[in-house]
Amino acid sequence: MKRLSELTAGQKGIIDSFEKDEIFIKLMEMGCVPGEKVKVEQIAPLGDPISICVSGYRLSLRLSEANSIFVTEDLS
Repeated sequence: MKRLSELTAGQKGIIDSFEKDEIFIKLMEMGCVPGEKVKVEQIAPLGDPISICVSGYRLSLRLSEANSIFVTEDLS
């Protein structure tokens, strides 16, 4: 299991769980729910923020937010 922030551009994963902090409710409201496929689309030149594709739309996340999402790497 990896953190979403550890994936590189083009890598895919499946959301597994969240760290226990206040941000997970906000992330779930934005479509980042366990079992959902996610793909890292772009990473900013300085590494923060990152753009992901989840639930059919693009979402920009700070590295601190992406760091609180645990994913299982999707090799397909």
